Amino acid sequence: MTFDRKIKIAPSILSADFANFGAECQAIESQGADWVHVDVMDGHFVPNITFGPATCAAIRPHIKGVMDVHLMIAPVDPYIDAFAKAGADVITAHIEAGPHIHRTLQAIRATGAKAGLALNPGTPASAVEPLLDMIDLVCVMTVNPGFGGQKFIDMTGKIAALRALIGERPIHIEIDGGVDPTTAPLVARAGADVLVAGSAAFKGGSVDDPNVYGRNIRTIREAAEGVWT
Repeated sequence: MTFDRKIKIAPSILSADFANFGAECQAIESQGADWVHVDVMDGHFVPNITFGPATCAAIRPHIKGVMDVHLMIAPVDPYIDAFAKAGADVITAHIEAGPHIHRTLQAIRATGAKAGLALNPGTPASAVEPLLDMIDLVCVMTVNPGFGGQKFIDMTGKIAALRALIGERPIHIEIDGGVDPTTAPLVARAGADVLVAGSAAFKGGSVDDPNVYGRNIRTIREAAEGVWT
């Protein structure tokens, strides 16, 4: 992974066809996805259950680019090695998921994966400040985690605060929740560069009609990039 601040679209496979994950990953990448976002939920930290390391390992051969694994689980530490071995390029843990986030970030980086730190809507930007030199990505939740298709919560003030704290450090700001062509410009203007899109990326398409994915991804990207022109 080479760092840059260009807009990256990371479709969440939470909105894909669960029976056809390999083909779905290939379809979204062929249609312009920069990263593939995998939402891991445990039914404990969040009120839903989704995927584990075995799913990540199964789809890894179908992903040419970045596999971005978002762990909405608690505890996190016992599972870090398994997700790293499954091929995760980025492993993101929630600051709210345990008492020793510093240790968690150390463990992620020790595997060779990039370390991400996720913040729920109720967690302030200031919580990240002591950890800035240990992370490669900060994920700002713009919904309360647990389900796809939720309404966007405006976190632009938090995003701008994080952008100021990050300064010149090579840290991505990722947005997860309710990203679509209407909200993408808001978060991009505030300083985000990785946009996770579930429903908005997959809506109306399929592996048999992947061009719809391409149109969706382009529309989101153009809306986000439009704030720079």
